[in-house]
Amino acid sequence: MSHNNSDQMKECLSQTSNSRHTVDHSSRGESRNHSLDPAGKEATSQTASCETRGKMDITMPTSSEKKGEGGGEKTGPSVDNAEKGAKKPTSDEHRDKNSSSHSASNQPSRSEPMDTSDSSSSVTRPKPVIVLGPTYPIRNLKTMENCSELNQPIPMKGHTVLIDTSCFRSGLIVPHEGKHVWDPYHVKLPHLYPASQQKSRAPLSRWDATCEALHKLTKGSFSIGDIQTAIMSYNSSNKDRWTFDAFHYYGQRVHAMDNNLHMVIPKMVKLALELPALIKRPIPLLRQQQTQGITMTQQQISCLLANAFFCTFPHRNDTSPGSEYANYPTINFSSLFDSRSDPVKAALQAEKLRAIFHYFNTVTNENPHQDPAAKPDGLVTFERICIPPSQLPNWTNQKESLRNLHISSDGSIENEGTGMLQVDFASKYIGGGVLKSGLVQEEILFLMSPELIVARLFTEKLADNECLKITGPQMYSITSGYSKGFSWVGPYKDQVKRDTWKRRYRQIVAIDALDFKNPKEQYTKENIKRELNKAYVGFHGYPKTAIATGNWGCGAFKGDPKLKALIQLMAAAVADRDLAYFTFGNEHLAYEVQRMHEILSQNRVTVDKLYKLLKDYSGHYAREHNSPKDLYRFIREKIGHKESLL
Repeated sequence: MSHNNSDQMKECLSQTSNSRHTVDHSSRGESRNHSLDPAGKEATSQTASCETRGKMDITMPTSSEKKGEGGGEKTGPSVDNAEKGAKKPTSDEHRDKNSSSHSASNQPSRSEPMDTSDSSSSVTRPKPVIVLGPTYPIRNLKTMENCSELNQPIPMKGHTVLIDTSCFRSGLIVPHEGKHVWDPYHVKLPHLYPASQQKSRAPLSRWDATCEALHKLTKGSFSIGDIQTAIMSYNSSNKDRWTFDAFHYYGQRVHAMDNNLHMVIPKMVKLALELPALIKRPIPLLRQQQTQGITMTQQQISCLLANAFFCTFPHRNDTSPGSEYANYPTINFSSLFDSRSDPVKAALQAEKLRAIFHYFNTVTNENPHQDPAAKPDGLVTFERICIPPSQLPNWTNQKESLRNLHISSDGSIENEGTGMLQVDFASKYIGGGVLKSGLVQEEILFLMSPELIVARLFTEKLADNECLKITGPQMYSITSGYSKGFSWVGPYKDQVKRDTWKRRYRQIVAIDALDFKNPKEQYTKENIKRELNKAYVGFHGYPKTAIATGNWGCGAFKGDPKLKALIQLMAAAVADRDLAYFTFGNEHLAYEVQRMHEILSQNRVTVDKLYKLLKDYSGHYAREHNSPKDLYRFIREKIGHKESLL
């Protein structure tokens, strides 16, 4: 990205307030405590433009079987990354100077580095010295651009493609024809609402009533109150539950900066009402314990999201225990419009709405002169991957050595990790609190790339042996800050290349860490094994690109970053992948992890031996939980590693 673009982003940022937001901790699937800990759940690169690829039937490249991912520009969609494009910072001092006026783009404000020393003693003593070589060069890590498997046609079962693939090969994108169904195994589309479930005295079908209400927003001027009236006309059963105070806050306090509703809302209405013409075959629900995928066009995604914005999806407003969709995230945007009269939450959600409206403004852009490279006219694949427990690794018998590790306190998953398999520190309910006021790594990622939000329509809560991989999403926005410091900055021009199926060379893997209400629980054998299995499920498969990750589950979920680093190294080794690890400004943690990786490698400690050491530490921690040894010190002592004090 050019220096001029960087200056434009800075100027845009200077017009945007980023100091008035807090986080809603009550959202289902959302972290309760969004601290700004630099080792946070979520405290690695907040833009996580995580690359992803999925599976297809017919002859389409896939993710968990030899299929391709791809690499794009090394510039990420954030202000800091734009600055790096002009001049790459060489130290954290450079980043701290930038964060003095605003928090790092898509990243939390950093507190002091955590104390990961071996002793709690306050006595000053010489630090052990170990001669460390430089970290493994990131340029030597394998990315999607290096993968020969990328565009190989591989037939896949259990994959639904919503376009006619024969027409696609001829250069045309045409919806795949099929017979719609209304059952528990497929998305219940609003235009298919059965007459048998209609109110007996209703003069119009629910879809006809929806069309009539929304058409009013395309004629003449309208207000946010008119949008509210239209939405509530076919959602009258929620009249006592839904409020639109965050949406009204946006109109009163924020909209003047963008001034685009009068143009974008009518186009969103047109897009939403094209649903019957754009989706012509059933969309399966990606249910637990089933490996299956969906591929659809970016236009089909935008149509589904326009319907989500106008809250047209039936049966999706009740997620209480025992309800039909209790195990799924919400999809209608009603919760994003509602801040429960909390002005701080309203301000936060107004910034989210800016990102959403920019997305819709982009996908409905009919200007023939727009850059073809950034035009959203490709495909995106969503793939739920499930590995049966019987096929998970036997960690006591894995003889693999640890793979190459690039580790840095500087850099980010979405920028320096471009072209790698990028980790989304996910909620079990995909997207977490993106449609409320949650704003940690996953939510910010979904706002920069709103196409990811559509996964909430069909993805059931992730089980312990599952992940979701998404291939080809486009980035639309530059954002700044994290949690209560979040703000939308401006457009991002995505020029990442596409594969032969017109999917961006960008792959995201969503894996959810355990939420440790009591941090001591993470050192049990059962929980260590669970995290190993979850990481492996996300990391396995083809092509064998490096993995870009960080302190997974270590902020609001209270994970120990030193333990989580080892767990991810072990899973990556068994999955036969190198690792790029970003500690998000924590130089001491980067040093500790690199030192431990080198010690383990020098002493030929394989995955099975390291697993035994972790189990031994579990026993030690249980016995000495009041004053246990530091994990890394325990490991060094167990393998007999001695360090010089000179």
